[in-house]
Amino acid sequence: MDRREDFLPLSRPAIGNEEIEAVASSLRSGWITSGPRVVELERQFCDLTGAPHAVAVSSATAGLHLVLLALGIGKGDEVVTPSLTFASTANQIALSGAVPVFADSDYGTLLAHPEEIARRITPRTRAVVPVHFAGAPADLDPIREAADRAGVPVIEDAAHAVGSAYRGKAVGGHGNVAIFSFHPIKNITTGEGGMVTCGDEGLARRLRLLRFHGIERDAWRRYGEGGSPHYDIQDPGYKYNLTDIQAAIGVVQMRRVAELNDRRAQLATRYLEGLTGVPGVDLPASPPYPHHHSWHLFIVKVTSMDRDAFFGRLAEYNVGAGFHFPPCHLLRFVRERFGTKEGDLPSCERAGSRIVSLPLFPGMREADVEYVCAAIREIVAGGAR
Repeated sequence: MDRREDFLPLSRPAIGNEEIEAVASSLRSGWITSGPRVVELERQFCDLTGAPHAVAVSSATAGLHLVLLALGIGKGDEVVTPSLTFASTANQIALSGAVPVFADSDYGTLLAHPEEIARRITPRTRAVVPVHFAGAPADLDPIREAADRAGVPVIEDAAHAVGSAYRGKAVGGHGNVAIFSFHPIKNITTGEGGMVTCGDEGLARRLRLLRFHGIERDAWRRYGEGGSPHYDIQDPGYKYNLTDIQAAIGVVQMRRVAELNDRRAQLATRYLEGLTGVPGVDLPASPPYPHHHSWHLFIVKVTSMDRDAFFGRLAEYNVGAGFHFPPCHLLRFVRERFGTKEGDLPSCERAGSRIVSLPLFPGMREADVEYVCAAIREIVAGGAR
């Protein structure tokens, strides 16, 4: 096949003129830190998810930090989570002083088995953090039942799940805490940023305090029209607020989220059609329960050749790819600090050694997908170099 001359990246944010004008409008307004656009983005997330409260933060990592802190999780506690997730999850649990306890994941869906999570809950468990992976929602009902039996909260890692749904209800609206990411690779972006949704008014208020130094009122409420500059601090907090410049992008992106996700689903369908039956390539499996997949990532497992060699061959075809993710229990600091080792989680490790994320973003053309599929067929067949 003819090789393309231009590089096809793994991802590219879907930024258009409306987002650019929204940023310019924010700059012209003179209000560029947290203000009315942040409030509007939070309202949009409440509308999308059905959650009573949404708290914008500077990143999903910041959100998880604040949630663990607000829930009082620390030294001597355990937090159960899948190993197959971004390192941020394990990092924040470890940095809180708690111990991450890792659950195995299904090879096909890459989602944690609810029974694996349940059997790792002990009297020391203080929270369960399921991960919605690549846009597919985790099986929340049995996970929540296991957590309820232990009397601990569920904190949904929804970084991949803007627009995903579980059993007819949007992720983020199931009564748990849920944490979303707006990194440029995600389904919507604010450049960097995140959102925490929850149903607990007290927790939401605590998160709002912690995200901005512990000050009772943010800058918009102190210096905006009719505000008062006075403030007090009962407990110190952090500097994790989202700016209006960033939120202005997110507000426009949220108006387009259904359109952007529909386009992702169309492209994912073309991948499934183009790669079905290709030997040495395992396609993503669909969860068996009712759900809506937002197709944050399209991940295959390469079984017919060395994965690094596969990455190298894709690069020869001018195609980018990703690796989401190395299993957390095999990260060096986790192994050294918590004694985890290879062989602990066989299914997760089997998947983790083979996973490859293929290009997927709304600006792709069908011809781009067809090119990637043709390249993969040629590569695994040992075709021309």
